[in-house]
Amino acid sequence: MPAYKRVLLKLSGEALMGDDAFGINRATIEGMVNDIAEIVKLGVQVAVVIGGGNIFRGVAGGAAGMDRATA
Repeated sequence: MPAYKRVLLKLSGEALMGDDAFGINRATIEGMVNDIAEIVKLGVQVAVVIGGGNIFRGVAGGAAGMDRATA
């Protein structure tokens, strides 16, 4: 029996990059989805919140000539 019935999982935009320098890495996402699916199979309700601040700042900062790492 799981310790929790419901969990909220907050993922940072940076976590979605995997080993890539920027953007969203498909293999990383697939791994996360598989892990979450295993939790759901245990009967746990999972809500996922994805932070987009790093992605948004990287795009906006890059357009303004700012390095992505400091955006």
